[in-house]
Amino acid sequence: MNHQEVLDRLTRRAFFSQTSAGLGAAALASLDATAATATPALSADVGTRVGGLPSLPHHEPKARRAIYLFMSGAPSQMDMWDHKPAMADWYDKDLPESIRQGQRLTTMTSGQSRFPIAPSIYKFSPHGANQTMASELIPHMAGKVDEIALIKSMHTEAINHDPAITYICTGDQLPGKASLGSWLSYGLGTENENLPAFMVMTASWTGRKEAQALYNRLWGSGFLPSKYQGVALRSTGDKVLYLSNPDGVDPSIRRRMLDSLARMNARTASQIGDPETNARIAQYEMAFRMQTSVPDLANLSDEPQHVLDLYGPEVTKPGTFANCCLMARRMAERGVRFTQIFHRGWDQHGKLPKDLPNQCRDVDQPSAGLLTDLRQRGMLDDTLVVWGGEFGRTIYCQGGLTKTDYGRDHHPKCFTVWMAGGGVKGGTVHGETDEFSYNITKDPVHIRDLNATILNQMGIDSERFVYPFRGLDQRLTGVEESRVVKEILA
Repeated sequence: MNHQEVLDRLTRRAFFSQTSAGLGAAALASLDATAATATPALSADVGTRVGGLPSLPHHEPKARRAIYLFMSGAPSQMDMWDHKPAMADWYDKDLPESIRQGQRLTTMTSGQSRFPIAPSIYKFSPHGANQTMASELIPHMAGKVDEIALIKSMHTEAINHDPAITYICTGDQLPGKASLGSWLSYGLGTENENLPAFMVMTASWTGRKEAQALYNRLWGSGFLPSKYQGVALRSTGDKVLYLSNPDGVDPSIRRRMLDSLARMNARTASQIGDPETNARIAQYEMAFRMQTSVPDLANLSDEPQHVLDLYGPEVTKPGTFANCCLMARRMAERGVRFTQIFHRGWDQHGKLPKDLPNQCRDVDQPSAGLLTDLRQRGMLDDTLVVWGGEFGRTIYCQGGLTKTDYGRDHHPKCFTVWMAGGGVKGGTVHGETDEFSYNITKDPVHIRDLNATILNQMGIDSERFVYPFRGLDQRLTGVEESRVVKEILA
């Protein structure tokens, strides 16, 4: 079906309702599954693709797929990766105004009479060929520094959780935009028509129990057709909601029902021309195929013990971060384009020495195990792995400070993210912060730059990857300048 045929099938009402929202002919044509399925990959190395845009990839991709380990709540960079030994001499001294420079504070600490420095109580030691400093809280990932690129100079404008997470996941602090995974699903399709291109897991956690809520807009499709939204994989009951047949309905009955429903929806689509009708048909068909593919995906009985041991003792417990990491590897090898794991509880405003070690224990060995597993299978070179949160934490203490107890407030001006695989240069440390881990002193990297780099490694030019909506060419990276962080690329 060509562009004109798509447009001809739209009624006048549907046409103007869609074009008023900026849905152009190119976007409409991209919804045609037949044309998209026939799209050849850029090279044989990319694999057989189902769906995606004919114009993508823009250049030879380094990564076929990506796994994003998202630490919701903001990990404390100076307690894990950003070593600041000089702070030991600053214990309980006020953060100098020359460092704070009147920067915005949250309401949780803006009323404090002082801002006492809380040095990290954790020991750091050098690791790898470049003697990269890493905390005792993350011994397994410390052993992986030669395989990762550590970015210490990430920054954002958002200072509160919800807008900050929405910003880094969708490119805007306000809800309504498409998520990174949805953009990739829309642009690149999948390598397995029996599984969604974009899958999401929310892991359990053992740190602070009062955690920020996660909303499905973080993996939503926004203005993109709904079939590109992330599919959440659950740890209890049906792995995907409503995937199982109701009692008394066998697969043959389900098949006949879907066939009848597809015919009715096809008639509606031909009369009204709403692309969401076609998306609904595709989602029903995907759900039917997933009744077989998802149970196979979730069945770990074929995993040998030496692989399970990589991820740690909780790997077989559904919903743990370790289990999610193993599931992410299984998704990757089955052709899922983008997998995102959310791990909550990183919001240590108080009792950091009690809660942060638990959080690190949850993710340290599984993260390292995932990298090892991917490498052993020959998959790390073309799988991009990203780890990080929505912002950082303050060097000054929130609330009472003692030698053994402290908390940290939100800090958007600098935080740490690491990347591995997919054309990333291992053993790299990019960016520097001042001795207080408060301001960036070298090579700042905005979250727009991070997203542009992820897209680049997947073969996409963020400036050219657009979707017309409400009179604007929407981009994941927005309208402000962004750049690929080439310094961390091999």
